[in-house]
Amino acid sequence: MNYELNNRWGILYCPKSGKGKQREKIQRVLDERKVEYDFVQSESVDSVERLVTMLIRNGYKTIVVMGGDSALNDAVNCLMKEEKQVRDEIALGVIPNGAVNDFARYWDFKESNVEQTVDWLVKHRVRKVDVGCIRYQNQQGEQCRRYFLNCVNIGLIADIMNLRRQTRSFFGSRTLSFIVSTLLMIFHRMDYKMHVRINADEVNRKVMTMCVGSGPGYGQTPSAVPYNGMLDVSMIYHTEVMQILAGLWLLVTGRFLNHRAVHPYRTREVEVIEAKHALVGVDGRLLGTPAGSYRITVEEEVINFLIPD
Repeated sequence: MNYELNNRWGILYCPKSGKGKQREKIQRVLDERKVEYDFVQSESVDSVERLVTMLIRNGYKTIVVMGGDSALNDAVNCLMKEEKQVRDEIALGVIPNGAVNDFARYWDFKESNVEQTVDWLVKHRVRKVDVGCIRYQNQQGEQCRRYFLNCVNIGLIADIMNLRRQTRSFFGSRTLSFIVSTLLMIFHRMDYKMHVRINADEVNRKVMTMCVGSGPGYGQTPSAVPYNGMLDVSMIYHTEVMQILAGLWLLVTGRFLNHRAVHPYRTREVEVIEAKHALVGVDGRLLGTPAGSYRITVEEEVINFLIPD
């Protein structure tokens, strides 16, 4: 049984609205490549960690997430709960199938090219990647930590995530909820009083949003790479609405750091001493508002990730 599982993939399938046929397509491609695999399907966001833990406990050495950044984040957090000896025996892969697939896109995995993705995964080329970690205290006074592959957003972007979640429950459509939430941000708080320590610098002023990225950070930390043991930080001070629109255009076109309101840093640790009322998002999922100060660090080369040939 253990020998068989060493060669079988455990695939976590996270369904996406409007993509009901994607599973059948993936299975066809896997069968054509003679891949041995077992599928498990998540019923909800909360079930992802439970299912990944089940795959780990049952001895699968190749775990592939067929989902987006949030599902991949859950898988990483499951792996980081394991002892190093267990984690080092497992390779994590991704078949992009989410609302946001930024980490997959960084490695050139495309949702539109399943065949290429599977061909790369079959070659089982592994690279150890870094993960970021935010350590914080929740509103119940519990000491918590959450790992991330992409980024932590603090302030306006996390606020948009929250608005998007609320508007999506009303409108149903992801695209419509994003448009509405982006427009609504104009009428929301546009800056937050933050006190942040980065390297030898201390920033103690109003900040619109801050992104701390171990990876590409949805375009906000475009120079970050998940294997150099560093975190990239983009901090945006208060700016006018028209400058925000210009910033969104630079974000879409990959030139975000060229915006005059963006202040970039590179560091191994960020200490957020104070960020009153600022929501926090981790890899696209809302974390909430931590109680008191919190730290963001990076752990080097701790996850085996399947990369392209």
